[in-house]
Amino acid sequence: MTDLVARHIRAVPDFPKPGILFRDLSPLLASAEAFQATTAALAALAEPFDLIAGIEARGFLFGAALAQSMQRGMVIVRKPGKLPGATIAHDYALEYGTDRLELLADAIPQGARVLLVDDVLATGGTAEAAIHLLRKAGAAVAQALFVLELPDLGGAARLVARQVSPSAVVRM
Repeated sequence: MTDLVARHIRAVPDFPKPGILFRDLSPLLASAEAFQATTAALAALAEPFDLIAGIEARGFLFGAALAQSMQRGMVIVRKPGKLPGATIAHDYALEYGTDRLELLADAIPQGARVLLVDDVLATGGTAEAAIHLLRKAGAAVAQALFVLELPDLGGAARLVARQVSPSAVVRM
């Protein structure tokens, strides 16, 4: 199953800028067999949880598929200005600047066990910010799942430092 998923991840050199090796999951999404295998692999990694939180944008795709297959609800963690109603936010540092994530203020019941889902774990900055935001909303976050982890970039260590167990279907 892992081999099938890995075969559908395309490496694109020098995107979005020279020196970056981008991992494109579009071929995986385009293959019904590989997408289903990915969802099944994520489900096999999941510890007990109440809700899934998917990070914009590809985390929505994998999170929604996993939520449906495991018969759980899902909340979405978005970039600023995209959610209607009252939101809570968390600003975080990037290599060159800052960014912000938002969540609907009433999206998570107090103490709900939330499973964080995204496509790629690289440096871990966005996932770490999402964990902070989810906990600020009252969630208990103990696990984060990814389709792909790039272990050389150190993201897993950042999440472990926040008492979150990261797991990925494929590591490259």
